[in-house]
Amino acid sequence: MTHEEAHYRILRLIEARADLSQREIARELGVSLGKTHYLLKALLEKGLVKADNFRRSDNKLAYAYLLTPQGIAAKLELTRAFLRRKEEEHRAVKDEIRRLRKELSEATESGAGNGRSTQLASDIVSR
Repeated sequence: MTHEEAHYRILRLIEARADLSQREIARELGVSLGKTHYLLKALLEKGLVKADNFRRSDNKLAYAYLLTPQGIAAKLELTRAFLRRKEEEHRAVKDEIRRLRKELSEATESGAGNGRSTQLASDIVSR
């Protein structure tokens, strides 16, 4: 996961639930607590997130992470970039599937391989 993608995912999490702890954010992202701290610190320094202290019912000091107006704008831009990248990946996968189906179809038509592999290829192409 790139820093850009991690920042995007953190901003989404914070927007959905400001009361998430760093440990909960780390769990959601599937990264270490140290990396989460590093990523959050970068977002705080950029002014995209602010942290407000509050006390939980068990009297442990905690933070509520909130998106700043700049954070909301950055999240929208990161969303656009993330969507663009995923659409490009989707197109590439579709092209690869078409190429592989064509390859299998041509191999099946030419009678390449033994009967069993030809039948398997034909079954795959027909899916």
